[in-house]
Amino acid sequence: MHKGHFKYCIVGAGLSGLTTAHQLLQKGENDFIILEGRESIGGRIKTEKSIDLGATWFQSHHTHLSSLLESLSLQKFKQYSKGKSVLVYNSMAPAHYFESDPNGPAAYRIVGGSISIINALAETFRDKIRLNTKVVSLTEENDLITLKTSNASLQAKKVILALPPQIATGMDFEPALPENLLSTMTKTHTWMSNAIKVGMTFKKPFWRHKNFSGTVIGQIGPVIELYDHTNDEESTFALMGFVNEGLRDESDESRKERILSYLEKHLGTEIRDYLSYFEKDWSQDSFTACERLKSIYMSPRYGNALFNTFYLGEKVLFSGAETAAVYGGYMEGAVYSGLNAAQLLVENS
Repeated sequence: MHKGHFKYCIVGAGLSGLTTAHQLLQKGENDFIILEGRESIGGRIKTEKSIDLGATWFQSHHTHLSSLLESLSLQKFKQYSKGKSVLVYNSMAPAHYFESDPNGPAAYRIVGGSISIINALAETFRDKIRLNTKVVSLTEENDLITLKTSNASLQAKKVILALPPQIATGMDFEPALPENLLSTMTKTHTWMSNAIKVGMTFKKPFWRHKNFSGTVIGQIGPVIELYDHTNDEESTFALMGFVNEGLRDESDESRKERILSYLEKHLGTEIRDYLSYFEKDWSQDSFTACERLKSIYMSPRYGNALFNTFYLGEKVLFSGAETAAVYGGYMEGAVYSGLNAAQLLVENS
């Protein structure tokens, strides 16, 4: 039986929440619990058969993430981009081909898939993570926060809400949060919430053999972005990308056929010889998206200053990729917010 009283409670076992937990341990703090509504850890990091269906890339200027990877002895590798890339800008005109500048800024991926950083972070405190535990309400009483969940109730001196602000608006707070904060939470776009990702694995990287990079870009097609997603060991050959949201309401069969037909036109008939085919529509994930789903066509604004302070009697702090003052919506932003939350917890204890 778990105890019901903790110094710290972290809500959300995604990259930000796990970074906070890891950092607390580094600071000698081990009296904490992590509550996760999903049946698995990782949040918006999800890797299936080496295909990252959530967060995927980072760059060399993402220094907090890079330092964390290094401290966990995790490796990175460059996104494959050799050969011809396809740009489709007009359905009536032939596709345009281009080659990436090999000296340009590189995008990197994590060896073993993005889930590797999640598993490495959680390794030393898995016994402190409660899965399938959705927080319903937070109440300040007797200098503590009482958290009611879908299956229990517990208390903590300080709480980190490491989840999308829009999702947090579904919880009950007592006393109520300030109106300007609630308004900001409601308006803060949840990164990935409107994305549909597609991934396919193959016996061979047929596109490479044809001098294609695997990159297909075009806002008008069924797939708006596609990239080579072969793993670092080159034991799993794959393509992965983003599906046009206009296909969301089509049947699974219709959407899949439109995706394959489009890619067949630009990469070849070999696209139909896939070993496995995955789709992940993040709008259907209740821990990522809410009913107010809105497509974003410009970079959303993250890191509102209202997220920098504690609420409910200086006991509740918001964290996560959307609250980050730098690189909000990226893995870098999630790590930055996680480190910052741990620092603020210790400073304000």
